[in-house]
Amino acid sequence: MLEDLNSYIQSNPDSRELKRAVAVQMFLKGFKHREIGESLGVSSGFISKWTQRYEQSGVSGLKLGYSGSNGYLAPEQRQDVIAWLKLKNYWNLTELQQHIEQKYEVVFNSKQSYYTLFEQAGISWKKTQKRNPKADPELVERKKQQIRAWLEAHRHEIGCRKLVVLFSDECHLLWGDVCGYVWGKTDERIEVPMTNERSKQTYYGAVDLYTQQCLIQAVEKGNSENTIAFLKYLLNQYPDSRIALIWDGATYHRSQKVKDYLKSVNQGLDEPHWKLTCIRFAPNDPRQNPIEDIWLQAKRFIREYYHLCTSFNVAKFLFEFATHRQIFDFSKLFTYGCFS
Repeated sequence: MLEDLNSYIQSNPDSRELKRAVAVQMFLKGFKHREIGESLGVSSGFISKWTQRYEQSGVSGLKLGYSGSNGYLAPEQRQDVIAWLKLKNYWNLTELQQHIEQKYEVVFNSKQSYYTLFEQAGISWKKTQKRNPKADPELVERKKQQIRAWLEAHRHEIGCRKLVVLFSDECHLLWGDVCGYVWGKTDERIEVPMTNERSKQTYYGAVDLYTQQCLIQAVEKGNSENTIAFLKYLLNQYPDSRIALIWDGATYHRSQKVKDYLKSVNQGLDEPHWKLTCIRFAPNDPRQNPIEDIWLQAKRFIREYYHLCTSFNVAKFLFEFATHRQIFDFSKLFTYGCFS
């Protein structure tokens, strides 16, 4: 009796049919329900159900088209599935298919029916985002409140430009960043000629909270020397104003060389009158910094013009064109208050 089952498994059926067949095969070979459940991630009821179907109807009883399956959910069943989806922390199509089939013996003919359930549960297809597990949400929120309070206390100085507030960060542009999702003909590949996708250019950048203008400077790499050079550049851009620089705690931002430079710039001045004040974000969460969105916008821009990027120099030109001295207006820029 197992021969037809073995042949069916080797024919590589649909993954759901395959799971049923393998569960039945293991049971008939003497495996316990617990062992099968641990191996395949199925319940004892699942094993009993499909073993019984197989004994009654053979391999045909394991197929998705088996007459015992309904093609629709009753209204109350649909609401139960939606409630089940809302309680979960992760989702995938196969799990939804198996849940509906095992609990309600329903198999939809079209995947769109499953997508509709996801949509009705408020779940959409989206790209995952990187998150540092070391980030402390409570610390991040406290730091946001501290920065907001500090800025509010200096609102008058910011408004009359005695104090310039800059969000600063570094960006590493790779030639490979030109590649991404773009519109193109369905039957044609979209290719971007590049000799070395790891070619890299580092930029220091700062966006002005008040004017919303971004300034960037190209450097060989991020280090103490180039950090100091960028700080000098910013001081030259705002010779008549004090500067508050809000950035992350990168090692070269807080190196002894940078500390010594800041000490020399602020020498002889009380803290409220420092020429250059540096404020750090909470660690391990770059999403706090509005300039991160500018880097993303610039990389999207060069992808839109991928057809022009015949060399890395062109990619760099487009990146600089999209950022340097450009004015930006997006909601994240006002995370810490509106001062324009």
